[in-house]
Amino acid sequence: MKLHELTTTPGSKTRTKRLGRGEASGKGKTSGKGTKGQMSRKGHKRKIGFEGGQMILVRRLPKRGFGNPARVAYTPVNFDILNQFPEGATVGAAELLATRALNRFENGGFKVLAKGELKVKGLQVKANAVSAAAKAKIEELGGSVEIVK
Repeated sequence: MKLHELTTTPGSKTRTKRLGRGEASGKGKTSGKGTKGQMSRKGHKRKIGFEGGQMILVRRLPKRGFGNPARVAYTPVNFDILNQFPEGATVGAAELLATRALNRFENGGFKVLAKGELKVKGLQVKANAVSAAAKAKIEELGGSVEIVK
């Protein structure tokens, strides 16, 4: 690529529509807005979700359940992910991201769950939360669990 070979992206340099410039232009008289009504007037605005006075969709749908604002969401980490680490390894958030075992965490961090079979011995797990069954299995194989905030 050379400097004299640079071109603009096709379609990025389109001219603006010239409205109200005579009937022959195709956009004269009412400037493509039709005749009369709210949308033909200057400075027209419609509220988001406005449906012409009909009850809006958000208000027609039933409200269900309760969203707890204090809920802490954890990313679940099962034993199949922990089995990817060598024996005696330290497993924390940084290690999980570095080995691409996980690519992101929920706002509460990660929680180790006891789903699957743990085969690696001596893991030192530094998690934000651990289930009781997972903690028992890790410690049974000579590992340790540390809760990190």
